[in-house]
Amino acid sequence: MKLPARFRFCLSGDAVPGCAHALRAPAALLAIAFVAGCAQTGTMRDETALPPAASPAVPRPGTPSNVEPPAPAVNLSGFPLPYRQGYADGCASATGAERKDVARYGSDGNYRTGWQDGLALCRKK
Repeated sequence: MKLPARFRFCLSGDAVPGCAHALRAPAALLAIAFVAGCAQTGTMRDETALPPAASPAVPRPGTPSNVEPPAPAVNLSGFPLPYRQGYADGCASATGAERKDVARYGSDGNYRTGWQDGLALCRKK
């Protein structure tokens, strides 16, 4: 197969006007194909599409809002009371039936964060 004259000069290394332009198009197409191949399509997990739990456990009531929870194995002395209560409930949920004050979990950010932290840290043990 014989290449057109303008490509033969480009490949030989001679300085030919228009040579760089002739090689730009294939390089651009190659770059686009490479970038398009790296695109992610539909692999993100949709949290709303999770199936319901097989047997939803009825959560036990959490620690009352005015009671100091039992001392955990970690130092939580600098955290607010709702966080410490949520931590205690989350930690108790990791080792047994779920213990959560659903109303506080939905409305109190400190309780919710403490509950999530307690559950995560106590599951690791």
